[in-house]
Formats: sequence, structure tokens, C-alpha cells
Amino acid sequence: MSRHIEVVDQLGNPLTVPNPPRRIVSLVPSQTELLFDLGVSDAVVGVTKFCVHPPSAKEKAIIGGTKKFNFDKIHELSPDLIIGNKEENYRTGIEELGKHYPVWMSDILTLDDAMAMMDALGMIVDRSDRANELVNHARAQFASFTGKDNGTALYFIWQEPYMVAGKDTFVDEMLRFAGFKNTADHLTRYPELTADGIRSLNPGHILLSSEPYPFKEKHLVEFKEKFPRANVILVDGEYFSWYGSRLIQAADYFKKLSHELSQ
Repeated sequence: MSRHIEVVDQLGNPLTVPNPPRRIVSLVPSQTELLFDLGVSDAVVGVTKFCVHPPSAKEKAIIGGTKKFNFDKIHELSPDLIIGNKEENYRTGIEELGKHYPVWMSDILTLDDAMAMMDALGMIVDRSDRANELVNHARAQFASFTGKDNGTALYFIWQEPYMVAGKDTFVDEMLRFAGFKNTADHLTRYPELTADGIRSLNPGHILLSSEPYPFKEKHLVEFKEKFPRANVILVDGEYFSWYGSRLIQAADYFKKLSHELSQ
């Protein structure tokens, strides 16, 4: 006879889930990676097209994107647990899935939120010891990292229109850990900015993230021409916005970035 447990997700929703779940659909790349690092890859039956870590995740059934689900594919997979995120997924899609399956949602703005998510999912998939190892490792990495003052920065997630990370975002928290003062921290979430607005904020650094918009070298050149007073660099968005087990590597990335900026 299968066991079930009562849990509450990070939105405060009570759920009854199998213990452990045997058929998981993950709607969030960073949480997909976490499930694999927890050692339950065999239980993961479906992921999004953006779930690229680890490489073996791409061998799972693809259920669409984080903002557009293929409901027929999900129903074919008959999941006994779906894992999503308030910011990365879309409300109407999550509500539809919730009519058929238990959907555990994360809501992450801070490092502590991320650690709580890892502990919670570890318990749900019956890998609490492994989750505790990952959390302790990540906490130790951040505790030992003394971020130097890298000055002011704007962190771009999109262009046409220009969009940056403001306050009340996990990226804003990671910027502080990385030693940057976010010049958009008086704006909420992901505000749109004009070129003149960017100039008025006068950031010391413009950080062009690799995701969700895939900024490349050509964009680097364009931004340097438009905003010559700023130091424009490409950064790996996974270390600023992924809130699962990839956090273990984030502190080392921030150290390297700080070193490069000081040269």
C-alpha cells in the first residue's frame, strides 16, 4: 500500500503527496537539477525544454516550456507530483494542473528561501539526508565568501524593451552577495527602462545575463556604444538566478568575477 504525507508548499498551499513520489514532472530548470542531485532522477518523468542540467535531464519527456505547458503530454505521463515555481511558471497553467495533480510550488526571493526549498523537496522525495548535505555545503560556501565591493550595477534580463532585475527578486539578493550595489533596487521586480533611464541611473557595471535573454558578444558591443560610461560584461545567469543545488558553485563564480573586475 502506498504511503502519503501532508505537506505545505512555499505559497502556503496544503497538499497530499505520495511518499515518495514515483512520477515527478518538474516545471523549473533549477529544481530539475536539484532532483537529479538528490538522487531521484529515475522518478523524474517529465521536464521543460529549458531543463538542461544535468545533460541526462534532456533524455526525459519534454512537456513544453516554463510559460507554456503541453497538457496532453503531461496527462500522458500521469505524474503523481508536479513541482513548479511562482515566478517561472504561469498562474493559469498551474491552476489547471492543480485540478488533476498535487502541484508543489516554490516562491524564492532570498537565499534562505532557496535553502528551505531544498530541504522541503528533500523530505518529499525521501532524500532528507542528501538535501541536508547540499544545504550545508551551499551555506558553507556563502559563509566563507567575503564579497568585495564591486560598485554599482544594472543586471539585464531582456532587451527590446530593456528589462533589469529590481528589488524583491532572487537576482537582487545574489547581486549583493556578489558585491554589487543594484542601482535598480528602488524599483520592483523586473522593470522596463529606457536608454535615458539607464544613463540616469549611471551604473558602474552593466551585467548582461545569459538568460532568459541570451545576451552575446554582439550585444556587448552594442551596449558599450550606447552606454560608454559603464563597464559592460557578460555574466552567467545560472549563478545569479538558479536557486537549487547550483548554489554550491555560485560563490566560486562570484569570487572569480570579482577577481576579473579588479584586474
